Amino acid sequence: MEHAHLQGLIAAPFTPMHPDGTINLGLIPSYYAQLKANGVKGAFICGSTGEGVSLTKEEKKAVAEAWAACAKNDPDFAVMPLLGGTCIADAKDLALHAQSIGLDAVSFTAPSYFKPANVEMLAACCKEIAAAVPNMPFYYYHIPVLTGVGFAMYDLLKAVDGLIPNFAGIKYTHEDFMDFLSCLHYQNGKYDMVWGRDENMLPALALGTKASIGSTYNYAAPLYHNLMEAFNNGDLQSAQQLQQQSIDMIRLLGKYGGIATGKAYMKLIGLDCGSFRLPVKNMDAAQFEQFKREVSLLGFEQYCSKIPIAANAH
Repeated sequence: MEHAHLQGLIAAPFTPMHPDGTINLGLIPSYYAQLKANGVKGAFICGSTGEGVSLTKEEKKAVAEAWAACAKNDPDFAVMPLLGGTCIADAKDLALHAQSIGLDAVSFTAPSYFKPANVEMLAACCKEIAAAVPNMPFYYYHIPVLTGVGFAMYDLLKAVDGLIPNFAGIKYTHEDFMDFLSCLHYQNGKYDMVWGRDENMLPALALGTKASIGSTYNYAAPLYHNLMEAFNNGDLQSAQQLQQQSIDMIRLLGKYGGIATGKAYMKLIGLDCGSFRLPVKNMDAAQFEQFKREVSLLGFEQYCSKIPIAANAH
């Protein structure tokens, strides 16, 4: 089974929350409009950035339905949910739900509590879930920094090749460029290798990636469009400078507590997605004011995503 490879920037959206911590589905149409207006080609929902591990199965389905409603008549915008990574039965149920509402693909990451003993066991998990939706592209999400499962993805491709007909590719959120390039070349580029480290986009472009999934594309898509354009035009110096701007922006994520800082960036562009759920730490009001000052020094307003008028009025 052959699948069209993804292209361009795909955002990993935050799950919008109300002040009381419940999901804010009403913001998703504006969110979708903002991504479209900034040239983003899809949404990888309920992943790390989307707090998938902190959502109930019912909440994941509700988020998926909201995104499906936005993109149902948009062939140029792909929506792919992360199904989970601890309960195979839930992942199969969520895959069937994704299929029923017309999403474009599904993704699964390694079980992180009872970890697979070897790459063959990981392939068996993928096969179990992919078989539930044989006509949907199935992507594995490789993020060993969070799952603790660090098998070489080249070995996973060898294990799934011929075993899982709808295995489409890998969302690769790791820094092993040797492994990534080998995966890109496996079976003459059969599998879709989608880059997942925003701060390392430039070296991934040099290796040949055509699509990237990341959190900072939610609020700084123009920066990465400029970076890709500079690279494609052979202007390596400009591409390096733009990658450094990305790194400077991303460094503030770590300084202000990690993944929740992304929602602070979203607030700055005018799309308030609320806070992260426990156990993630959110910055307090004083930290947010300091954060705003530091962001302004980066020239963030020059390359941040813009809210279209219609979305802003929602």
